[in-house]
Amino acid sequence: MLLLGAVTALPALSIDAYLPALPSLARDLGTTAAAAQLTLTAVLLGIALGQMLGGPLSDRLGRRLPLLTGLATFITAALLCALAPDLPVLVALRFLMGLGGGAAVVVARAVVRDQADGVHAARVFARLMLVMGVAPVVAPVLGAQLLRVTSWRGVFAGLVLLGVALFAVVVRRLPETLPDERRTSGSVVDILRAFADVLRDRAFAGYALAAGLSSGALFAYISASPFVLENVYGLSPAAFSAVFASNAAGLISASQLSARLVTRTGPRPLLLVGLGVAAVGGLALVACAVTSAPLPLLLAALFMTMASIGFVGPNATALALQEHGAQAGTASALVGLGQFVTGALAAPLTGLVAGTGAMPLAVVMAGFALAALAASLLTRPRRLALATA
Repeated sequence: MLLLGAVTALPALSIDAYLPALPSLARDLGTTAAAAQLTLTAVLLGIALGQMLGGPLSDRLGRRLPLLTGLATFITAALLCALAPDLPVLVALRFLMGLGGGAAVVVARAVVRDQADGVHAARVFARLMLVMGVAPVVAPVLGAQLLRVTSWRGVFAGLVLLGVALFAVVVRRLPETLPDERRTSGSVVDILRAFADVLRDRAFAGYALAAGLSSGALFAYISASPFVLENVYGLSPAAFSAVFASNAAGLISASQLSARLVTRTGPRPLLLVGLGVAAVGGLALVACAVTSAPLPLLLAALFMTMASIGFVGPNATALALQEHGAQAGTASALVGLGQFVTGALAAPLTGLVAGTGAMPLAVVMAGFALAALAASLLTRPRRLALATA
C-alpha cells in the first residue's frame, strides 16, 4: 500500500513541489504568469498520454516493465528540467516528465484492480489517497523551503533524487500481479478496439467523466492559486504552502472518512455527497469573488471545495472500473486520461475567463464542480460487489 501510494503520488509531487516557485520561475525566465502556467499544462498532457500508453502496455506486458520504464523516463526528464535554458525547452521536458509519471500511475491503479473490486476496491483507493495525499501536504512546503537556499532548478534536482529512490524500491519490492494467462495480445487496432469496448459502457463513461470534471476543479486550483494568493492577496511562498497543505489535509481526511463509510453506504451516495458539497463550495467562491470578500472567507470556500474531492476520486474510480477487471489497465488509462486532460484544460481556462482577482479561479472551479455533479446524477447506478476483505 505504501509503495503503490508513493507511485500514485508521483505526479502530485512533480506538480505541487514547484508551485511556490512559479512566480519566481516566470521572473527568472523573463516570461508572464500565463506562459509559466504552460509548464503545468505540459506536464498534465504528458500524464494523460503516459496513462494511455502505459495502461494497454501493462495489460499486455505485465505491470512491472511499464512501471519501471515510466519511472526511468520521469527521472531523466526531471534532471534535464533542472538544466533547462529557457521556457520552451522546460515546457517540452515537463511534458516528457509527465509522460513517465503517467505511465507509473496507471500501472499502480491497475495493480489495485488486479487484486480487489467493488467496495473493497473503493476502500483501497481511499487508503491510497491517504498515502498519496501526503504529497500535496509536504511537496509545496518542501518546495518553499528549498527556495530559501536554491532556485526553482533545485526543486527539480530534489525530484530526481526522489525518483531514483522510488525506482530502487519498486525493483526490490513490487511483485508482478498480472500472470501470463491473463495478459492481452494483439495489434494497435486491437488496443484501440479495447478502448472502444470500455467506452461503450455508459456507466463507465459517466463515472469517468465525473472523475475528470472534478479533477478540472482541482487543477484549476493548483494552477491559479499561487498567483491569486501570492500576487493578489500578498501571501509569501511559505504562507501559500501552508494554505495549500491545509486544503490537502482536508482532502485526505475526507477520503479516509469515505473509506470508513463506504461499506455501509456504497460508493455512489458518497460520490454524490462529495460532488454536491464541491458545487456549493464553488458557488461560494464565486460569491466571495463578486463581493471582494475578505481572505478568510475565500480560504474557507476553497477548503470546502477541495476537501469534498476526497469523497469523489476513490468512489468514482471504483464505480468506473467495476466491470472491467479483464481490462483494468485500459480502463484505468481512460479514467486517468479524463482527469489529466481536463486538468490540462483547466490551467489555461483560468487565464481566459474575464475578471480580476479571484474571479477566474472561482468561475472555473464552480463550473467544473457543477458539471461533475450533473454527470453523476445522469449516470445510472449499478450494483457493486460488497466484499469488505
